[in-house]
Amino acid sequence: MYNRRKFIQTTALSAAAVALSKACTSKNSGVNKPIVIATWDFGVAANTDAWKILSKNGNALDAVENGVKVAEADVKNQTVGYGGRPDRDGIVTLDASIMDHNGNCGAVMALQNIKHPISVARLVMEKTPHVILAGDGALQFALEQGFKAENLLTDLSKKEWEEWLKTAKYNPVSNIENQSYQQAAPEKLPGNQYNHDTIGMLALDAHGNLAGACTTSGMAYKLHGRVGDSPVIGAGLYIDNEIGGATSTGVGEEVVRNVGSFLVVELMRQGYSPEEACKEAVMRIIKKKKNSTKVLQVGFLALNKNGEYGAYAIQKGFTFAVCDNQKQDLIVKGKSHY
Repeated sequence: MYNRRKFIQTTALSAAAVALSKACTSKNSGVNKPIVIATWDFGVAANTDAWKILSKNGNALDAVENGVKVAEADVKNQTVGYGGRPDRDGIVTLDASIMDHNGNCGAVMALQNIKHPISVARLVMEKTPHVILAGDGALQFALEQGFKAENLLTDLSKKEWEEWLKTAKYNPVSNIENQSYQQAAPEKLPGNQYNHDTIGMLALDAHGNLAGACTTSGMAYKLHGRVGDSPVIGAGLYIDNEIGGATSTGVGEEVVRNVGSFLVVELMRQGYSPEEACKEAVMRIIKKKKNSTKVLQVGFLALNKNGEYGAYAIQKGFTFAVCDNQKQDLIVKGKSHY
């Protein structure tokens, strides 16, 4: 017999099911997609190209590759790709990584003479059993794939390097270039307004899938062969399609030591908001290097599965660009510790 107690239980279960259904519907409908975010003011131009793909229901991987290629090809941008500042030997070497929603990833390190390392990184991901190719091997692979070799050292970057050589010491001291910047021009610290050294981009497409890309010419006047965090999966870039993605900028050595982008994503998995996760990652770096972090910059940028974003940096001056259905070409100033 269908008694009163059973009726109450059934009614309660039905009500709970309706409530759960509404909650799920509300959560899903509240997802901000598509969306693309990128480090620095030059992220605006990069986002514009990425948005051309995302706004037509294109996939996030195509969007981030095409987006960061804008920065790689911009001769006025001396921290990424063509026109990038050289190392201490006057050689332009490029690093890049890319990652898709399935966890596939590819990277190149210390690549010379190829304007678009991000596209080479994607082919490493798609056409080889490897994750990373470096140096001459990366160049050989790029040429085999039809990329054109060209001189990436522009007259402007060469002239600045020659001026730097007049007073510089070829000395592998950590962040030696930063000592004068901290007092005279802190905005020129690596990862700040005039020395960005990276473009990192994260995108969530209309299908709910994430992808990321990171590309750089590295620190100006680095030791030849130096590689930072940008091409290191888990350091300069990390994507987990269940949770979100993160990328970084600044002094890559500190990001590598802390597996920074992976840490940010794992913190989001624990319930941190994107900004909170970025802040916690920064604070861990500061805790380990209390003195040196006063004269260097590291910044993180994160995007979660709901299309929420956030950033945090050690020093002031970190900006990022946002593009979605509500905001076009928005520049946001990231929060900082100091």
